[in-house]
Amino acid sequence: MASPLPFPLKSLLIGLPLGLGALAIGFAAEGLIPAPTPLSAAMVTALQEAPPAAKPARADAREDLEGVAAQRLGQGPGLASLAAAQLAAPQVNPGPNLEIRIALLALPQDLQLGSTGGWWLRSRDGRVLDQGGPGQGVSLVEISQGQPELWLEPARGQSLLVNGRAYSGRLRLVQQTSGLQVINHLPLEDYIASVVGSEMPSSWNLEALKAQAVAARSYALAHMARPASQHWHLGNTTRWQAYRGLAAVNGRTQAATAATAGLILSYQGGIVESLYAANSQISWEAHRHLGASMSQEGANVLANKGQSYPQILGHYYQGASLARLKIGAG
Repeated sequence: MASPLPFPLKSLLIGLPLGLGALAIGFAAEGLIPAPTPLSAAMVTALQEAPPAAKPARADAREDLEGVAAQRLGQGPGLASLAAAQLAAPQVNPGPNLEIRIALLALPQDLQLGSTGGWWLRSRDGRVLDQGGPGQGVSLVEISQGQPELWLEPARGQSLLVNGRAYSGRLRLVQQTSGLQVINHLPLEDYIASVVGSEMPSSWNLEALKAQAVAARSYALAHMARPASQHWHLGNTTRWQAYRGLAAVNGRTQAATAATAGLILSYQGGIVESLYAANSQISWEAHRHLGASMSQEGANVLANKGQSYPQILGHYYQGASLARLKIGAG
């Protein structure tokens, strides 16, 4: 789940100015190996917003909790005071092929790297330093000496393994004083599909999974505009958003991601850093001083009551609108 960030907020929702200036901070920080679809001044990521819905009567944390408890016990509908307002959704499209950088934190010192197929280990300038096949581990002892960073890339259609866990994309290995930092570079939508499955049970209602996908994408974009480090945008723990690689991806998380492709939450032309938590009690305790926050269990209750993901998002992020990422200045 997304955790609160230690800085003051000016409004109920966190708005970051979106445009080349805001996103270039995150995308230009690397400046080493280009992303599969590198951004340039001619590829400004713009927002097309749908008008926000009228503010509904909002259920408070107690009402949300009562609704969740009622559903668990099979008693009544719960969330009785919820108005069925929803955000107007722009047309879904794949959006720009952005690459996000996720730091794999809290890894053991005896790091084991490999691939489900062929792999190549490259230097910073792209030279092949070593290569191997499935079941053949990557040895970094001698090769890493004198190398400020390394890149591990899999063969087409294969995934990389970090201590036995599979990841899509590629790995950047950065030498730091504290040890080797492993950073997973992958397409944004692949990342979102994993976050959905890492943050919610994939068996939950598909509309709840879609709401989670939009919230996760919006949160990710906010941190791509304001990265945590010069090397990476977000970590993989609940300090940011839980991310478990391909282990959390299945047909349902991919469907929820595809159905909301390119959609984020916007407020007054900025990106909403969409906070959320497991339930309304945690959301209230952790995020009430920061502003709007979605209850994941509450979202599933609303979905089971027949609410669509724009209605769910409209309930928790009042005043926001859904926006569509696109390439181009308008």
